Formats: sequence, C-alpha cells, structure tokens
Amino acid sequence: MQDGKYVILTIDDDPDFLQAIRLLLEAHGYILVQAPSAEEGLNVYKKTKPDLILVDLMMEEIDAGAKLAKELKLLNNKAPVYLLSGAGDEITDITDYSHLGFTGVFQKPVKNDRLLSVLKAKLK
Repeated sequence: MQDGKYVILTIDDDPDFLQAIRLLLEAHGYILVQAPSAEEGLNVYKKTKPDLILVDLMMEEIDAGAKLAKELKLLNNKAPVYLLSGAGDEITDITDYSHLGFTGVFQKPVKNDRLLSVLKAKLK
C-alpha cells in the first residue's frame, strides 16, 4: 500500500492492454505499476512490493508468466498473483494453476466488473 492506496503490478507485453488496465484501475483508486516482460516485472516487484499482481501467461516466452510466478514464490511473495490468459476458458478446466503459484485466472479480454470485484475482495 502506498499513500493509502493499493498497488497493483501488471505484467503484460501488450501496450494497449497495459494502457486500458491503467485507465480502469487508476479511475477506481488503485496505484498501477507495470512491466512489459517477466524479467522487468520481477525487477518492478522487488522495488515496489505490490499488493496484487496480474501477469500474462504468454509474453517473450510461451510460459513466461508461469516462470515468473515460480520466481515470486522463491522470493516468498505474499501478494495474490493472477494469471492473464487469452488461451480460452478451457485453461481453468485443464490446468491446475494453483500449484504454479497463481491465485486465479482472468481470461482476456478481462471483464472489468469481474476484475474490480475480485480486487475488492482480495484487497481488504
């Protein structure tokens, strides 16, 4: 938390998505920090210690998001980590994302109402 606001780290290689999520979350009182790659996301994480993390599954490598979640576990991360995936709704049916270190999954395109309600519930 910074200045009484929750800090959300979003890691995604899609600049349009990063801009859209920034506008949405800042309009709802969150502080957003962002990174376009898993490597940069790890560096931003270490500097900011965010309250919640949103990470894209497929960035510079097909499973960059999963590798980042494992790195965060090694760093003893306590913030909820949510996977962002455009792989389709089936991913939650065929993948046990929790063993990778993810709290949950948001399918792209992310539904704003669902995202906001999850953030509110997790960041009490």
